[in-house]
Amino acid sequence: MTPRAEPDLELENAAKAAGEGDPAAISAVLATIQPKVIRYCRARIGPSRQGYASADDVAQDVLLAVFTALPSYRDEGKSFLSFMFGIAAHKVADFHRKQRREPSTAVADVPERADSGNGPEQALLQAEMRQMVRDLVGTLPEKHQDVLVHRIMGEMTSEETAELLSSTPGAVRVAQHRALNSLRRRVTRQR
Repeated sequence: MTPRAEPDLELENAAKAAGEGDPAAISAVLATIQPKVIRYCRARIGPSRQGYASADDVAQDVLLAVFTALPSYRDEGKSFLSFMFGIAAHKVADFHRKQRREPSTAVADVPERADSGNGPEQALLQAEMRQMVRDLVGTLPEKHQDVLVHRIMGEMTSEETAELLSSTPGAVRVAQHRALNSLRRRVTRQR
């Protein structure tokens, strides 16, 4: 036997034992194939702007799929590495198909909010609605505006808002109640 054939034979024996549920054999198989899987995925996918993150994610999927498939592995004339690379090829192909279907662009910073996916018409309607709300809130006394901005838009508690506005929590809640009632009356009159 050549020196190269011995590790393959060890892997074949470990794969058979792993298929029968031997935990030590499962660990040995996964430890042996992990570097091969990572190299394969990195070669087939290549680096992205974040390095090899996508390739490493696919490699992790391959290892998980191999782990799941171990109980069904049977020596049918092909080597375990052929079995493993077959799984890897399918996972890489799935990755490339997904990339074609759902192209994404890497960005330096994650946006604060997800894009709602609305079209231009919906975006225009939302912008008009925001402007109407701003105009309506602008008709309130300044104290009421401050309370609404901090309580509703800033999602602050009445205690936090009171501290910020040098007031009491009770006064903040009363001001919020009065401001909302005032807005409600104005909207009702506009209909």
